[in-house]
Amino acid sequence: MCGIVAYIGQREAYPVILKGLKRLEYRGYDSAGVALLNKGLHIYKKKGKVAELEEYLTGKDMHAHIGIGHTRWATHGVPSDRNAHPHSSGDGRLAIVHNGIIENYAQIKQELSNKGHVFKSDTDTEVLIHFIEEIRKNNNCPTEEAVRIALKRIVGAYVIVILDKDNPDTLIAARKGSPLVIGIGKGEHFLASDASPIVEYTKEVVYVNDYEIAIIKADELILKNIANEIQTPYIQKLDIELAAIEKGGYDHFMLKEIFEQPHTIFDCLRGRLDAAEGSLTLGGIREYAEQLKNAQRIIIIACGTSWHAGLVAEYMIEELCRIPVEVEYASEFRYRNPVINPGDIIIAISQSGETADTLVAIESAKAQGAVIFGVCNVVGSSIARASHAGAYTHAGPEIGVASTKAFTAQLAVLALIALKIAEEKGSITQKRFLHLLTELEDIPEKVALALQLNDQVRSMAEKYKDARDFLYLGRGYNFPVALEGALKLKEISYIHAEGYPAAEMKHGPIALVDETLPVVIVATRDSYYEKIVSNIQEIKARSGKVIAVITEGDETIPGMADDVIVVPEADELAAPLVSVIPLQLLAYHIGVLKGYDVDKPRNLAKSVTVE
Repeated sequence: MCGIVAYIGQREAYPVILKGLKRLEYRGYDSAGVALLNKGLHIYKKKGKVAELEEYLTGKDMHAHIGIGHTRWATHGVPSDRNAHPHSSGDGRLAIVHNGIIENYAQIKQELSNKGHVFKSDTDTEVLIHFIEEIRKNNNCPTEEAVRIALKRIVGAYVIVILDKDNPDTLIAARKGSPLVIGIGKGEHFLASDASPIVEYTKEVVYVNDYEIAIIKADELILKNIANEIQTPYIQKLDIELAAIEKGGYDHFMLKEIFEQPHTIFDCLRGRLDAAEGSLTLGGIREYAEQLKNAQRIIIIACGTSWHAGLVAEYMIEELCRIPVEVEYASEFRYRNPVINPGDIIIAISQSGETADTLVAIESAKAQGAVIFGVCNVVGSSIARASHAGAYTHAGPEIGVASTKAFTAQLAVLALIALKIAEEKGSITQKRFLHLLTELEDIPEKVALALQLNDQVRSMAEKYKDARDFLYLGRGYNFPVALEGALKLKEISYIHAEGYPAAEMKHGPIALVDETLPVVIVATRDSYYEKIVSNIQEIKARSGKVIAVITEGDETIPGMADDVIVVPEADELAAPLVSVIPLQLLAYHIGVLKGYDVDKPRNLAKSVTVE
C-alpha cells in the first residue's frame, strides 16, 4: 500500500527520494516524509500529499548522500504529521519507513511501555523501531542483528528500511509479504516499493525475497536470510522505459492508460496469437498443459477489478473448455478453509502481483497440492514467483489507482488461456477456434474505434454528473462488465453505483428505479440480446434514464434509450474488451467534472499489500 524510497551513493539523496515518492504516490497519499543522515539524523514529515511535503521543505538544507522516504496509506493511526513516516527510536539513533502491518504490535507495545518506552504516534511502525532499539540495547549487538532478532518475533507483513545514525554509510532493509526492489548503480544503490523510481538511474535490479535482510552500502549489497545465512543476489534487467511512467501530455494517468489500451492489448497478444497461421502459443503454460487440460476444477482467485476479469474468464473457460470454474474473492477464500484437491488449478489474477490476500491464498492452496497459475502485470512480482506457471499481461506500468488497461490486458490473457486449453482438450471446433483467434486479433483496432467516442462520452458525463446513484446492468459476458463499470464510477466520482445481472433487477434493484436514476445497460448484440431489450422496456416503464452501450447497426435500442453509445461489433466472448471502454471513459469524465483527483481517489491505494 505505502510507497518506500531510499538512496545511498554519491548523489544528493533528497532529490532522488522526492522524485521517487512522487512516482510512488499512487500507493498511498495520506502523508509523506523523509529522513536524511548528515551530521546527525534529520526527519521531516507532513500530512497530505508529497507536494505538501516538498513545499514544507523548500529552503531547508537537505544535503545528504543517504536517506529514506515514505508516502503513506494509513492503517494504524489517522493521517497526521505525527503518524507520518519515518519514525524514530526512543534514543533518536534509528529511523524507519515501513510498508505493511505488524499484527502483534499491541502486545509488543505493552511490553515496551512497561520498560519505559514512550510513543509519539499511534502506528505499529514506531513500535517496531522501538523494539529493534530495545533488542540492540539488551544484546549489545549491531543494528542489523537486532533487526534479524526482532523480525523473528514479528507477525504480519512488512518492508522496512532503516537508517542508523551510528552507521551513516549503511542502509538496512528487510522484506516479508510486501515488495522491495533494489536498483544497482555504479557506487550507489536505490531502494523502492517498485521499479518506477529506479528506472531512470539503472536497469539492473534485485527483487528481495521474503525473509531476506539486505545490508546496503554505496558499493556493496549483502543479502542474508532470517537464519543469518548469506544469499546470492539475483540481478535482473528492467524491461520498462521512463516514458511509460510519465503522463505523456495527458491530463491524468488514468486517461493516458485508457488510451493506451489498443497498444497494451496488442502487446499482450503479440508473439502469442497468429490468426493467419491459426496458431496460439503460451510458453508460460507449456509445462503444465496436461494438468490444465485434465483439470477437474479451476478456481480463480482475485480482488477488485481482477475479480471481475475472473468472472469473464469463468464464462470463457466453461463455454470453451467444459471445465467447472469457481471465482473467489481472495480475501474470503483464504479464511474459509476451502476444499482443495491435489491437481486443482488455481488461477491467481493480480495487476501488481503483490496483492496480499491473493498471495496468502495461493500459498495455502499450493500447500494442499494445487497447481498455481499466475496472471500478473509486474515481472518479478511475488505472485509470479510463487506460481508454478503463468502469463504476464505486458500492460506496462499502471499508475492510475483505478485499473483500466490492466483489466483489458487480463481479459486478453485469460481468453488466450481458455482458447489454449480448449485447443489442447479438443473441446472446441477448429472453425470456432480460428474465428476466435481472428476476433481477438481484431480487438486492438476495435478498442481504438471505441476510444473515438471520448467526446460523446464527455458530453454524456456532463448530463449525468450530478446523479446521486447509478445502476449498471448486463447479461452473460457483459454482467462482469457492468460490475466493473459500477466499480470505476464509485472509485473515481464517489457516486454510489451498483452492478447487477439484468435479470436480477426484478428481484430487488428495480425498486430504486425512478426518473432520477441513470441505468447503464451493456446491451451489445449477443445471445442475450432479446432479453436485455425486455429489461430496457421494464426500466423505461418506470421512468428510469437508460444509457445503453450497443453494437453498431442496432436499430431497436436507440428508439428506447435516453442515450446510446455505439461500439464496434465483436464476438460475445471478446465483446467485454470493447464494451468496457465507454464505461471507463464515463467514470473518468464524471470524476474530472466533479473536480476530483482521478489518479488518486480518496482512501484508495494502487497495490493492496496488506490484508
